[in-house]
Amino acid sequence: MLAEKYLPKYTVDDYMKWQGDWELIEGIPFAMAPSPFGKHQKVVAKISHYLLAQLENCENKEVSVYVELDWIVNDTTVVRPDVSVMCKDIEDYIKQPPEIVFEVVSKGSVVNDEEIKFNLYEKEKVKYYVLVYPNIKKVRGFKLINGKYEKFFDSDEGIIKFEICDKCQIEIDTAKIL
Repeated sequence: MLAEKYLPKYTVDDYMKWQGDWELIEGIPFAMAPSPFGKHQKVVAKISHYLLAQLENCENKEVSVYVELDWIVNDTTVVRPDVSVMCKDIEDYIKQPPEIVFEVVSKGSVVNDEEIKFNLYEKEKVKYYVLVYPNIKKVRGFKLINGKYEKFFDSDEGIIKFEICDKCQIEIDTAKIL
């Protein structure tokens, strides 16, 4: 606890000056893993492709999909979800909770994705949080219910369904993204 007391705390202004890939959570910088491997990027591409195809059927045409776009949560927290779904167009950075966040989990990101970001996204009221595990071919989905995440999907195959925005339903066949 003594070391934590003396750790420097950084802000979004500091973050914007840094080189490399970082996330900032409650003033503490987290170096992002080196460039994602092909498997990771392929899964991210598949997720965004299937989401975009599903959005063609939504009545709400402002629903958008973003890949690795910074979400400025507050003055001391900036994260970069692998894939985010928003109910509006974003010009620069995400500045409000996405409807859905997908994180593709690798060996180096397990603690960040399963614990730190899980708690952050729950606190910030992201409606759906989906963890995708390409190495074990599994998807886990969590839905915010009464302020807490409840697991609603945990399988290596099946259809995961989301109800977002105004009159917009999305379904993803997990076998097609893994």
